[in-house]
Amino acid sequence: MIPPKPAARPDRVSLWRHLRLFRADILSAQPDRLYRAWMAEFRTPFFRSYLVNQPELVQTVLRDRPMDFPKSDRIGAGLRPLLGNSVFLTNGAAWQRQRRIIDPAFEGGRLKESWGAMWAASEAAAARLEARAGAVVEIEEVTSHAAADVIFRTLFSLPIEDAVAQKVFHEFRAYQRSQPILNLAAFLPGPRWMPRFFRRETRASAARIRRLIGALTAQRMAEIRAGRAPQDLSTKIMTTRDPVTGETFSTEEMVDQVAIFFLAGHETSASALAWALYLLALYPDWQDKVAEEARALETGAFSELSKLRVTRDVFREALRLYPPVPMMVRETTRAERFRDRDLPEGAQVVLSPWHLHRHTRLWDDPDGFDPGRWQTENGRACARHAYMPFSAGPRVCTGAGFAMAEGTLLLARLMRDLRVSALPDRVPVPEAHLTVRARDGIWLDVQRRG
Repeated sequence: MIPPKPAARPDRVSLWRHLRLFRADILSAQPDRLYRAWMAEFRTPFFRSYLVNQPELVQTVLRDRPMDFPKSDRIGAGLRPLLGNSVFLTNGAAWQRQRRIIDPAFEGGRLKESWGAMWAASEAAAARLEARAGAVVEIEEVTSHAAADVIFRTLFSLPIEDAVAQKVFHEFRAYQRSQPILNLAAFLPGPRWMPRFFRRETRASAARIRRLIGALTAQRMAEIRAGRAPQDLSTKIMTTRDPVTGETFSTEEMVDQVAIFFLAGHETSASALAWALYLLALYPDWQDKVAEEARALETGAFSELSKLRVTRDVFREALRLYPPVPMMVRETTRAERFRDRDLPEGAQVVLSPWHLHRHTRLWDDPDGFDPGRWQTENGRACARHAYMPFSAGPRVCTGAGFAMAEGTLLLARLMRDLRVSALPDRVPVPEAHLTVRARDGIWLDVQRRG
């Protein structure tokens, strides 16, 4: 049995059909040849785009010369009403300053400090799902709730049941539904000040989210000044001074960063966990291995994470098959030459975890589900140069370690006492909006383990 993937479009389609497909779903808008190509060129009247799969070229863009390939604003233009000038969208000196302030909050030792909050969220998620045992459940809703709970507990020491947390959670779900992965601005060249076109509900939802986050941020800053703030991630970030300038984030800057923490940390984790649960439903033998391993989760001690080796490999495999962020777009700052092609200045360089993770010239059984691959020579080699669910190089997601720990813990805790089964008549179809989700949700039969 092969896990589902979207059907590829015909190799040749008109420009306008391609743009319509791309706006609706970035995955099914791509031809099948990208799963075996090292590089492909696409031309529009406004810009040239080059999808790059060759590991050496990916290394050049992300690791060797990242400052020569800044993030393209064609994707950022659609997200700016919500994310402002967050670390996800900035480049150059502004990005470097933001990372100097943010990175210390996610250093190795901080994960252990946040583990108690993650554990509490996993217990709450398991209790909510156990209450629905014996029914068919839309699992993306469950994982969205769980991931949001982790974010609020680790960032603001608030459980998802808090009224403000609930409002932010529901607004983000509304934003996800109203915002396509590409705004019209993605296809129109022009300076950042040029007016962009957004759906009314997208702008309204973004404004409401920012007001809610702004209130949380202002309250935390007041608690910091009063000396009674909890020592969670938001306090750490708000009190960290840039070692170069000595400055901290302003309230507005902190709102930008919290917005991307929630979007990246919540949406990506929810997507990956939902697909991991679906894959376990398809492969009950692996599900039983995870459940057996999860019985080590008794005390909630951080040391128990190291015992979840199989669960971690299952989660890694889910991230390979269904990377939450399917494509990343960089831009050339000068003329480049890749594989005998001349790339002009301003060209779009597309790096696609979706295609790289399923590349037929790199992976053994690229479309198959095999968590055991990570212990093979091929799996270990591809992990080094063909696996980037959190990007790579200096711009790697600062919370990648948190995300791996969170996903592994939640997956193990949910499977410890429950069993999930796939429904033959409800096969989910992956499609990409802000993250890789299922077109009509992921529906699983949930039962208690005997």
